[in-house]
Amino acid sequence: MSTIATAPTVTVIPAKTNLPVEPVSGLPILRVAAYCRVSTGEEEQLNSYATQVKYYTDYITSNPNWELVGIFADEGISGTGTAKRTEFNKMIKAARKHKIDMILCKSISRFARNTVDCLKHVRELRDLGVNVKFEKENIETISASSEFQITLYASFAQAESESISKNVTWGIEKAFQSGKVRYQMRNTLGYRMEDGKPVIVEEEAEIVRQIFKMFAEGQSMGKIANYLTECEAPRRNGEKVWNRANVNLILRNEKYVGDAILQKTYTSDCLTHSRKVNNGKKRKYFLRDCHPAIIDRDTWDRVHLELARRSAEMKGRHPGKKYVKQYCLSDILTCPICGGKYKRTIWRSGGKKYGVWRCGTRMEGVRSRCKNSPSFHEDKLHIAVLALVNDMINDPERVETVIMDTLDRYRAEIAEIDQKIADTNAEIEQIGKRRDEMLEIITGAAFEQFKIELRDMNGQELAAKHSLEQLQIRKEGVQLRIKKAVTARELFANMAPQAEFDETLIPKLIERIDVVDKITIRVVFRGGLEVEGAVEK
Repeated sequence: MSTIATAPTVTVIPAKTNLPVEPVSGLPILRVAAYCRVSTGEEEQLNSYATQVKYYTDYITSNPNWELVGIFADEGISGTGTAKRTEFNKMIKAARKHKIDMILCKSISRFARNTVDCLKHVRELRDLGVNVKFEKENIETISASSEFQITLYASFAQAESESISKNVTWGIEKAFQSGKVRYQMRNTLGYRMEDGKPVIVEEEAEIVRQIFKMFAEGQSMGKIANYLTECEAPRRNGEKVWNRANVNLILRNEKYVGDAILQKTYTSDCLTHSRKVNNGKKRKYFLRDCHPAIIDRDTWDRVHLELARRSAEMKGRHPGKKYVKQYCLSDILTCPICGGKYKRTIWRSGGKKYGVWRCGTRMEGVRSRCKNSPSFHEDKLHIAVLALVNDMINDPERVETVIMDTLDRYRAEIAEIDQKIADTNAEIEQIGKRRDEMLEIITGAAFEQFKIELRDMNGQELAAKHSLEQLQIRKEGVQLRIKKAVTARELFANMAPQAEFDETLIPKLIERIDVVDKITIRVVFRGGLEVEGAVEK
């Protein structure tokens, strides 16, 4: 009789827990440490971090042949470098003092994502007699054959880090394209962050408005800085001493008009985390009116047109030097012989000092060009200019007529420039279309037949783009003159005759002062009005 075989019934008998573990006699007690790291502060990662610390604490203390030296754990730190990993560096120092025999780590990627760093520290620890055990890869560095495996796995970890970096960069750029701003307002005077959005701090915003107002009125950055220092106006870091650079940064910060330029800097190396200023290597993104503005758009435009004017003027006169304006007449008093600007100097006579204005070219030693250029005592020059200003204040109808005629002329010029810009853009577009059509039919040797024509097209396009750039510059210049004429018109309409020469008022009203001869100057007011007057000798 046959029997039918049946599968045996299996019952699992669980292992007993909490059994006392006795040290294995004859084996040395190893001083053991563990290294843990998570790269972000997200809740899931922090849970992993806490779990790792607990796991290694229990794991090491449960082995009677191991002595726990410490759990070295870096929280929210990247693994692509070791410079900022405080606990990692503390562990290496302990190993150098021969306080550690073995280090436990979850994986090579937790130890380092930079292949060079990983191998450098593994080799140093091995030379110190310290064994590093990577649990995930089941590698112990004390083994002679481990280095190839470590190199391989570390390279994988580095490649993964580089891939993650590219993905993060891509995600940031996509956010930029959709108009999401990552605000960095920590050092921005006038703003604080609340719920992820910038809000205006009014007492600080008043300082910002004062800076823009003074610059728009013709004050130099150095004078503005001196004024703020005298007033003890606080900067964002609490300091009350200002310099030209502090003022310059505020005037150029688009955040104050409610805009944002994204990707001004970028990470050039994901391993070193070094950042570079984006000078055109990557795309930038401009967002308009994306948060509350401290400065109105009109003031912002006036200030930046003036910044461009001063920069262009300095590049033309003194390449490589910064624009510095000490006196209100420095930019507007013009020599009749060489066309250069007058400068202020000091003369001494009878034990007294006098301010005197002389041609800058003559003062710099080129006497042969301007040896006959007239000089003026400052006090007498101020009296003459002030008299002409008061003449205009006392004749409002004349001022209104001249400024209105000037504004009409400027607006006609803007319309003409806009038409030329439209025509030039159409020309550039047409050149592009012709070139594309030509490139579609060019093959092989036929290219030689079209090479000259293509070169001519490229030249035409380059010339058209240069013309377009010059038209834009010209348009900005006319726009600046319009704004200044409107400002002068408003000032004249609401101004009483002036008793004293005002350094801050003159640049608002006067475009330039031409020296005619030894006793005559011609004042050109903003808006086009020209008046001659005499300077007492």
